[in-house]
Amino acid sequence: MSPDELVYLGILAASIPIGFLFRYPSPPVKQGAALLLGLSITIATCHVHALHSLVTVLGTWIIIKSSWRSAPALSLAWTFLYLLFFRLVTWFGLPPPTPFANAIQLLLTLKMVSLANEVQSFHLEKKQEVSSFSKSPVVGGLSQEPSLYDMIAYSYCYVGIMTGPFFRFQTYVDWLRQPSSLDLPGWVPCMLRLRLVPVYGALFLTANMYFPLAYVRTEEFLEHHFVFRLFYMTVVFFVFRMRFYAAWCGAEAGCISAGLGCYPEGALSKPGGGPTVNYSPDPESPVVYDFKTIQNIDPYNTDFCVKVRHGMRYWNMTVQWWLHHYIYPNSPFKAYALKAGWTMFISAYWHGLHAGYYLSFLTIPLCIAAESAMEASVRAKLGPRGQSAFDWVHWFLKMRAYDYMCMGFVLLKASDTVHYWTSIYFIIHIIALACILFGRLMKGGKRERKKSEMEEKIEGEKKEVKQEDVREKTE
Repeated sequence: MSPDELVYLGILAASIPIGFLFRYPSPPVKQGAALLLGLSITIATCHVHALHSLVTVLGTWIIIKSSWRSAPALSLAWTFLYLLFFRLVTWFGLPPPTPFANAIQLLLTLKMVSLANEVQSFHLEKKQEVSSFSKSPVVGGLSQEPSLYDMIAYSYCYVGIMTGPFFRFQTYVDWLRQPSSLDLPGWVPCMLRLRLVPVYGALFLTANMYFPLAYVRTEEFLEHHFVFRLFYMTVVFFVFRMRFYAAWCGAEAGCISAGLGCYPEGALSKPGGGPTVNYSPDPESPVVYDFKTIQNIDPYNTDFCVKVRHGMRYWNMTVQWWLHHYIYPNSPFKAYALKAGWTMFISAYWHGLHAGYYLSFLTIPLCIAAESAMEASVRAKLGPRGQSAFDWVHWFLKMRAYDYMCMGFVLLKASDTVHYWTSIYFIIHIIALACILFGRLMKGGKRERKKSEMEEKIEGEKKEVKQEDVREKTE
């Protein structure tokens, strides 16, 4: 385990007991204390690179104050262009940012774009209320435009400052104003979220010890049998999952201990977005709470869901919500596959400039197209048992597809990624393309059969008409 990972682990471990202390103060004290602690972490880990995050916040604040109508588009352009500068600072003779500064900058980008959208929604709802003389039915909207201090406090709130999860400004405000926060659930859901973290951590350390990623780059690796080379990507993805399962479950526990993202179950909260319905609990019955708003990972469904498209829903769930609400709807394309490709391209850019990100993320739309083709041409024609068998095969291929794409994500360089994919003969790309081709052929065959059946039907109708004519003439 690297020194940076130990620092991350220490911050995560400390955030859990500290979180319970944040249930006591009043909103102003809680806001100030969370800001002070977050700034301390930022300065201690990023040093001078903390200025990058401050410039991002100030730029977004200027955009919002200048034009709230255009703020969503302008904030997205501003934060993503600054990300580019942030990653290329060495070209300008500046020192490279630390990994901690990179982590903070990534989460801050999500927060600033989301905040700009929330402010725009606030103004639009306010205008709608004035014109219609009725309260807006929108769920989870702001009650006022945030000040510069509010923006800075939200940006540097210590909760999940480097590890996530992402949460909206409204979620942050609800946390500050929680009534009776001491009565909200804490220890039980926190311990439930932490119960498997030691297992994930042990599996990560053990598997990483015996199957190091660096071995893939050696010439010796290519001397092994094809089956071994293929198996290696499965173990690498296993190590990758265990690492993030442990980190994200620990980050969620830090949110739970502080009470962040705690809403009644009746609010039907979504990861990242928060409540989706206006919920008023019955005062005579006990209220059951959940922390779905800050849930960032669902390990079981990540591993055992059937489809590639569903696998994304359970991985980095709060970021997936952000992409689904702020990137996917604004795609310049209309076709689903192209919109998905655009979203994956933006996600790859957000992660970094390494070619491996793009090779991996842009393989996802191809896999989605392949599974859609096979579902339409094969699964739809099978009975219950056949569909069950199809789903098991689909699940197996889904996991191998994610194994395959993970290699680009961790190898990073285009040469290393292509080198490994070449060693296993680009097997997932070939399978995906074969499935798409097979699906189209089956669809074409079905079209030809329909055409033939239609022609036979027309010929039959013509014969019946001729026979009727003959009978009429005979009579």
